[in-house]
Amino acid sequence: MTSAKFNSIPKLSRRQLMGSMALLGPAALISSTAIPNLAMAANNSTPDDIGPYPSSWLPEGIRSRFVDDINGLRVHILEAGYETSNRPALLLLHGFPELSYSWRKVMLPLAEAGYHVIAPDIRGYGRTTGWNGEYDADLYEFRRLNIVRDALGLVSAFGYESVAAVIGHDFGSPVAAWCAVTRPDVFRAVAMMSAPFGGTPTLPFDTANSPRQPQTNSGPNIYEQLAALLRPRKHYQRYYNTREANENMWKAEQGISNFIRAYYHHKSADWDGNKPYRLAGRTAEEWAKMPTYYIMDLAKGMAETVAEVMPNAAEVAANKWLPDQDLAVYAEEYGRTSFQGGLHHYRSGGIGAPEMQLYAGRTIDQPSVFISGASDWGSYQSPGSLERMQESACTDMRAVHMVTGAGHWVQQEQGAETSRLLLAFLSTLA
Repeated sequence: MTSAKFNSIPKLSRRQLMGSMALLGPAALISSTAIPNLAMAANNSTPDDIGPYPSSWLPEGIRSRFVDDINGLRVHILEAGYETSNRPALLLLHGFPELSYSWRKVMLPLAEAGYHVIAPDIRGYGRTTGWNGEYDADLYEFRRLNIVRDALGLVSAFGYESVAAVIGHDFGSPVAAWCAVTRPDVFRAVAMMSAPFGGTPTLPFDTANSPRQPQTNSGPNIYEQLAALLRPRKHYQRYYNTREANENMWKAEQGISNFIRAYYHHKSADWDGNKPYRLAGRTAEEWAKMPTYYIMDLAKGMAETVAEVMPNAAEVAANKWLPDQDLAVYAEEYGRTSFQGGLHHYRSGGIGAPEMQLYAGRTIDQPSVFISGASDWGSYQSPGSLERMQESACTDMRAVHMVTGAGHWVQQEQGAETSRLLLAFLSTLA
């Protein structure tokens, strides 16, 4: 299903200071404290005494604050609809390389519809503290079900026994899905964006009386096959596991602001190379059909990869969904923390796999919806996941929406339409 474009929400006014500084470009919007903090970020994440966002960063009606003692974290959140009590709550979980700030365009429409909207910087990101940002840190705290524990603790801290829905984008999408799998009593509905949920693990079944099959050498794995292509390639998630990935992006030759600009452009509907389709299967040859932000050239880092598609001045000026003053927020935050906290999530997948088998065969039975950009390869990067999500992983999937005019950053590129679709889904809940 393809969603028609919806009328844009009028852009909310910012403080005069922000407006005047925007004329100077993103570098001028980065505070004078950002550069000294770079040295600190090499050793840890964020200073424990960091304050909330400057008010000039946010539209009226969204506030920045902290919630302490959440599974060992001091969690930074953005919040809307907090003025009145007894509202149903929504929990919004961002992805990589994003922040709670990435929900700024949908929070007010959801709050205006009567919801208390809570969007945290998840563990490893932004102004949330209590995690270790060193490459050699213990990754156990970043395993998937512990991130669910973070979400559960935050819901409880606000005094809610349940939330109307948990909504996740990119990496936040599987986290939202696992919230729904593990605690359906708390997370009463789920909206997943850009990353389909292919289902829970399976366990060997009916094998007690079967002879054990000898292990055989099945040949090169898919990552070795990618490297052996005529144009040698590598998967971005394997790259994100490497020690050099963070330094390559954080200290990109083009500067962190230009790196983020190019990365966001490359995965958006603005880049005309994004024309996704279903792949025939999980093979190196099929994977290699995807853009280089997913299947990278073997010898290049992500900074060099996205530099090749850096938008020109006219394209930047034409971009209405990520103006320079919004980009500057990401540049400041990642300039301080680096990307390593976010990369820890990619590196911890195997650590959490055994305990996830406790939920083998479980399905998401509460109402669910999937929203993605029509120009987003994320819906297809894992062949078969989109189909499994609809056919077996979710038993009450209300709709699948592919939003025209959006790539990977659907809630930022098409905030009004994403808000409309979320509200339409929420209206179907009992």
